[in-house]
Amino acid sequence: MEMVAQVTVLCVVGALLALVLKKGSPEMGLLLTLGTAAAVLLFLVGAMEELVSFLKELGTQSGISGDLFVPLYKTVGIALVVKVGGSLCRDAGESALAAVVETAGAVCALLVALPLLRAVLTLLLELMQ
Repeated sequence: MEMVAQVTVLCVVGALLALVLKKGSPEMGLLLTLGTAAAVLLFLVGAMEELVSFLKELGTQSGISGDLFVPLYKTVGIALVVKVGGSLCRDAGESALAAVVETAGAVCALLVALPLLRAVLTLLLELMQ
């Protein structure tokens, strides 16, 4: 809970400072936004390591092949990166680039999910026989 509060405060302060900077220098405002996002991501590394460790443990104890969990992790990672990247592009006034980032993210998510989709298809075909 306190981590969410710290991240929120950091982001709000970063957004307010970026808003002030954008009036005089839009580039500096965008750089401050990028710096704030990077700081938050670095702050979350420890939590992400703990989460990944738990997910690995869950996969091991469930008896399900770890190969089926990897596409899921990658897809979630792609979704998070695309959301942040698209928002940063929109903040920079580049909505067309934001749409390209989102489209590329959808294609990449489908690509990394192919092994999972193939496993589901194989299972369905086996059930139909």
